[in-house]
Amino acid sequence: MNSIHDMGGMLCYGPIEYDGGSEAPFRHDWERRTFGIHMLTQLEGMMYPDECRHEMEKMHPVEYLDAPYYEHWLYATENLLFAKGILTREEVAERIEMLRTEMKGEE
Repeated sequence: MNSIHDMGGMLCYGPIEYDGGSEAPFRHDWERRTFGIHMLTQLEGMMYPDECRHEMEKMHPVEYLDAPYYEHWLYATENLLFAKGILTREEVAERIEMLRTEMKGEE
């Protein structure tokens, strides 16, 4: 593989920041939920690790580099569920709108 998704051995991105393992695995609640949903879809046989990795590699290189780690997982999960007819873009749009409305009510 020779793409932006396989960065092993590339020197142009600077050192990898590592805190010795004290950093929490999730920085935001949405990351924890994304991880959970992604894992559950695999446990239920809705998708498989190899196809998830392949789907992540379809992200545009600039988007891939700009996106946080778990956004790659979200991208793959959504697109595979859309492709398999398990989830629709309309359902996601409706849920996003519902959450936005709820957040406005909390302000």
